[in-house]
Amino acid sequence: MIRTLIIDDEPLARRAVRQSLAGFGDFEMVGEAGHGAEAVAAIGVLRPDLVFLDVQMPEMDGFGVIEAIGVDAMPLVVFVTAFDAYAVRAFESEALDYLLKPFDDQRFGRVIERVRRQIGTGDGQRDGQRDGMRSLLGGRGRLVARGDRATQLVRLDEIDWISAAGDYAEVHAGGRSLLIHEPLTSLETRLPQAAFARIHRAAIVRLDRLVEVRPGTHGDGVVRLACGAELRFSRRYREPIDVYLTR
Repeated sequence: MIRTLIIDDEPLARRAVRQSLAGFGDFEMVGEAGHGAEAVAAIGVLRPDLVFLDVQMPEMDGFGVIEAIGVDAMPLVVFVTAFDAYAVRAFESEALDYLLKPFDDQRFGRVIERVRRQIGTGDGQRDGQRDGMRSLLGGRGRLVARGDRATQLVRLDEIDWISAAGDYAEVHAGGRSLLIHEPLTSLETRLPQAAFARIHRAAIVRLDRLVEVRPGTHGDGVVRLACGAELRFSRRYREPIDVYLTR
């Protein structure tokens, strides 16, 4: 059973989530909370696996609850709110999903499936995935990237390649270049290995963007991507390219 806590200052909103959960037999309602301070106490006592968390609440908002508990100690979080303006901040807080009110059964069902997949990875893997949520945002596969003017969500399937930029990684996606405050080596561990490969100490590519491979004379060479970029690959990192070409 997935122990679930609902946190919202509106009784009707709590009832909507409670009624939606009633159709899923593997979720157990362990309690409700109507404001932030009550939520902090309830999480500490009830130790839920999952919380549906409102953003705007009296005394302490949803982000304040996460701050009070601590990101590493929080159960899985699904934000439930009528406002879409908090989406980026919610994902940066390592939320699993962001559910806009009013939601329908289909949207709620997708949330449930994401929760099941996350819980089903087992405690150890789950901890590792939650550690990665600062950059990889849930099963949908998105990155939080800071551009010159705003923080943006970038889908993994939009990315062409990623380059090292000191303590940052620069994401090249659809003609855009966006910075993620994370070194390339760390980011590499969070990307799906079947889709991305490091080809140089300073470059990661999305493999299905490869359109040409030109070998050099010492095991190195150059790849050309669908976006037109040409990048060098080193002998040390050639194997993923060879494996992809033989699929």
